Amino acid sequence: MGSHSMPSKTVVVTGFGPFGDHTVNASWECVKCLQEMTLGDDIRLFVHELPVVYTTVKKKVPEIWADHKPDLVVHVGVSGSARELTLEQTARNTGYHRLDVDGCPADSMCCVDGADDCITSGINMALVCQELNEANIKVKAVISNDAGRYLCDFSFYSSLHIDRNRCAFVHVPPLNTPYTVHEMAEGLRIAILAMLKQVEQST
Repeated sequence: MGSHSMPSKTVVVTGFGPFGDHTVNASWECVKCLQEMTLGDDIRLFVHELPVVYTTVKKKVPEIWADHKPDLVVHVGVSGSARELTLEQTARNTGYHRLDVDGCPADSMCCVDGADDCITSGINMALVCQELNEANIKVKAVISNDAGRYLCDFSFYSSLHIDRNRCAFVHVPPLNTPYTVHEMAEGLRIAILAMLKQVEQST
């Protein structure tokens, strides 16, 4: 291996399973579609479907970090109110009383006992948003500071608590409102590459 070759990067992207009216969860459909695209020859992509269950997410997220030792983890979730790719900057630790698909709230309504109430990603979502909106694709992006205090917010906080500088969350709209799964996956691809650029610069 020559000294000029770049070491490969490991990226893990998660989507969620069905819940409520979302019998087909747009987030997992987008992640599966992303898997069929290429992020680049030097990027290894692993995808995982997370159930909308607090106890499983609480166990699974640290396992993902331990198993893959990723350069970047991106959680993707669906939001019925989203109309663009929504880049979440911040996650919250408490207030998880909304019931999951097993009919349970989070243990003590909280993600990590005794931890900070709020963690902000070290990845600057404004820069990612700008790159997405300047790309020649159909999908547009916006930034949010409220990931919704459900499993999306919960998974994001779980990862931020492990490494806030290598973690992101993206909310996608439901399928075909207005974007197709392929259009959203293409947006995710550009967002992930923009995030990776920041991760590389900060290491």
